Amino acid sequence: MMSGPDDFTGPVNLGNPDEFTILELAKKIIKITGSKSKIVFKPLPQDDPMQRRPDISLAKEKLKWQPVVKLDQGLKRTIEYFDRIV
Repeated sequence: MMSGPDDFTGPVNLGNPDEFTILELAKKIIKITGSKSKIVFKPLPQDDPMQRRPDISLAKEKLKWQPVVKLDQGLKRTIEYFDRIV
């Protein structure tokens, strides 16, 4: 946002506009890492969003920003990074 227009202060959503469930995300992470973790289901918080797909149209318009790394690649890079620093 530091490089954005002076008359724009936000807030602005940043994120992946491709919709997926938290269960799908957890399964991807377990698969990529080879983890033996089990997924445990708990009651949802009252304010839990039913849709996890940010509207990034403002980021595209004002900041000329959009994600360029796909979820699977981003997860692999993140996991590789943490493997290196641990």
